[in-house]
Amino acid sequence: MEKTLWYLIAGTRGGKNRARIIHSLSERPRNANRLAEQLDLDYNTVRYHLDMLTDHAVLETGGDDYGKMYFLTDRFEHHRETFERITENVE
Repeated sequence: MEKTLWYLIAGTRGGKNRARIIHSLSERPRNANRLAEQLDLDYNTVRYHLDMLTDHAVLETGGDDYGKMYFLTDRFEHHRETFERITENVE
């Protein structure tokens, strides 16, 4: 997971937005529309980042398509300190 987090957060252009999404979901689960509103990002941009984070087991989902909620995975939570260390170096 550490390599994955380095890639997702520090290794690509969208890393800062992915970190913002993770920080937001740390507060509480949200759907893509709420994340887009809260972070002032385009809905399609948020969906792209959510798909990447889901594909790499950082996020998991619950609910149906439109109201689908996003949650941080237990696997991510186990590596939260790594994420925090990476974001300190990126931001």
